[in-house]
Amino acid sequence: MRFTRTILAASVLALSAVAIAEEMTIVSWGGAYSKSQLKAYHEPWTEKTGIRVINDDSSAEAVAKLRAMNEADNVTWDVVDVVAADAIRLCDEGLALEIDPDKHLAQAPDGTPASKDFGDLLVSPCFIPQIVYSTTFGYRTDMVGDNPPTDICAIFDIDAYPGKRSLEKRPINNMEWALICDGVSKDDLYDVLATEAGQDRALKKLDTIKDHVVWWNAGADTPQLLADGEVVMGSTYNGRLFSVIEEQKQPVAMLWDAQVFDLDGWIIPTGLSEERTQRALDYIYFATDTQRLADQAKYISYGPARNSSAPLVGKHSELNIDMAPHMPTDPDNAKNTILYNYEFWADYRDDIDAKFQAWLAQ
Repeated sequence: MRFTRTILAASVLALSAVAIAEEMTIVSWGGAYSKSQLKAYHEPWTEKTGIRVINDDSSAEAVAKLRAMNEADNVTWDVVDVVAADAIRLCDEGLALEIDPDKHLAQAPDGTPASKDFGDLLVSPCFIPQIVYSTTFGYRTDMVGDNPPTDICAIFDIDAYPGKRSLEKRPINNMEWALICDGVSKDDLYDVLATEAGQDRALKKLDTIKDHVVWWNAGADTPQLLADGEVVMGSTYNGRLFSVIEEQKQPVAMLWDAQVFDLDGWIIPTGLSEERTQRALDYIYFATDTQRLADQAKYISYGPARNSSAPLVGKHSELNIDMAPHMPTDPDNAKNTILYNYEFWADYRDDIDAKFQAWLAQ
């Protein structure tokens, strides 16, 4: 009997090893963004390797969950899509693998090393940038009358634009917009936000609309709220708004003013077996080459992070419209932007998060 149990246990372990070899868990944000990754990366990767990709839409909680997994010595994720500030934190805490771009990432087609092709977007030794995106606002064109908003401070103008707004349930971006609309210049923004007085000033400005806000956690929330007419305007990622405007043909328009530029990309968690680490590195090499990054722009309006990918951006795969004018980096869209401060939020995120959540609970 003991011999039989031993054989059975060995068989279960062998089957588990086979399952691990045949599938990998990739964590992202869901919605239109995950769909763009599915089409540009996951499906071609599975076709090439036979390895099945399991999608997990937990990127918003990536830092907390990876901390918990590491503490439990049970990391179940293989590749994780995170914003740059979260990648910096995970790298600093030893929870993300350091990458040598010229060893682990593909060259550009002309032989340019990956380190030069990605350039300044390599903001952390653990972070492989994928896209340039922005957080901005969409608004219902049928709810703003003959006076569509052109300025970010329309968010705080309840008289001109009555109705609910949707804002992300975290301080990032909300604090910046609040200070700008309270008279702080962009050049002084993070110097002010680094102080207790500046944080209180931002929260006091947000107090003026707090009763009119629907707070969101997932990027898909605002597009749905806009489509349902439950909010007059709301923040989300520009690619999500592209989907609701161009694909769903909802009465929604984009407000590009004071859009916040940011980077999104991959990290590989530490604590994986050698086999899983190598498989994750193979996936990263495949998914971040010049053509793959350009391919993602066929499905969503985010700019590819490689210089060599930009000239390859063409038309939408289904709508057959030129995608370049829908990118946040398009000159007409980028007349007034905020550059996200990765180092600031990596340093101040936990403290300001706690203060923001306490303010929400008041």
